[in-house]
Amino acid sequence: MLKKVFDFFIETNAEDGSFYPTTAGNIALLVIIALLFVVILSLSGDKKKLRAKHLAFSAVAMTLAVLTSIFTVYEFPFGGSITLFRMFFICFIGYLYGTKVGVITGAAYGILDFILKPYAITLIQPLLDYPVAFGALGLSGVFSKSRYGIIKGYILGVAGRYICHVITGVIFFAEYAGGKNVILYSLSYNASYIVPEAVLTVLILLIPAVRQGLDTVKKMALQD
Repeated sequence: MLKKVFDFFIETNAEDGSFYPTTAGNIALLVIIALLFVVILSLSGDKKKLRAKHLAFSAVAMTLAVLTSIFTVYEFPFGGSITLFRMFFICFIGYLYGTKVGVITGAAYGILDFILKPYAITLIQPLLDYPVAFGALGLSGVFSKSRYGIIKGYILGVAGRYICHVITGVIFFAEYAGGKNVILYSLSYNASYIVPEAVLTVLILLIPAVRQGLDTVKKMALQD
């Protein structure tokens, strides 16, 4: 019975043992995304305008993250890619509305990213690599009210995502280390695509005019 349910939602690749969501599986994942947005509504207080803005800004951030993920700078052979500011858009939601909304938006985007480019070898690995890893970007909300909060929050969120991918690399992709120290291999491999994007983004965020523009957007996002 459980196998029939699994096969209904998940299609297994006989060659390498990886699996992907079926059409029914994708629909189920989209339902989960919708439920996450319902959770965002429940965290948005009683003001209807603010609730609408939570959803609108979160949806726009996810859309921009998807678009920037399509136009990759470099795609690595064993997963991961250098994109232009994809992580920033999710971190920005945490900066706007705090950690809870940021984490939920990141998790929703992670599920969407899995739908668009699925790859899984166990049930736990995609959970860590997608909703948990991208949800960690929402930790940027820790510094939402801090001076230079967008920069500090971005670094924290990216670090959270990086740690998640390092863990999955050590546990699930050790075979790709080729005899090298698995931990060092996972640390270096994941840094190779996360650090360049992070450094470029931070350099842009250090420009005063950029931060001022983002502060203006934040004021708009928080207005009733």
